[in-house]
Amino acid sequence: QVQLVESGGGLVQPGGSLRLSCATSGFSLIRYAVAWFRQAPGKEREFVAAISQRTGSTPYADSVKGRFTISKDNAKNTVILQMNNLKPEDTAVYYCAAAGVVIMSQLRSQSAYNYWGQGTQVTVSS
Repeated sequence: QVQLVESGGGLVQPGGSLRLSCATSGFSLIRYAVAWFRQAPGKEREFVAAISQRTGSTPYADSVKGRFTISKDNAKNTVILQMNNLKPEDTAVYYCAAAGVVIMSQLRSQSAYNYWGQGTQVTVSS
């Protein structure tokens, strides 16, 4: 069955960096669109970054452009989110998501993804 497991979260000071990993199994990563979302306490889950399975394009939320980078290691079936220059407002549970069919206009929509990991906590605080 399809499984996604996030890791790499933790506590970091503002300006620091973290590298999140999403280990996948049960599907062909190269054939799926993948994304990262995040949810802060009391807030709606929001889009962070994605990779299109059709074009390889990588849209980012405006709030993370220039600081975060999404990538895939197909050989290791792993999705990476490199987060640099972290800010307190980045504090959230980060979720990895995947779907076999996502049109370009829906890459930023959580409803487009049918497979989700359990999440990993990222806390940015001094």
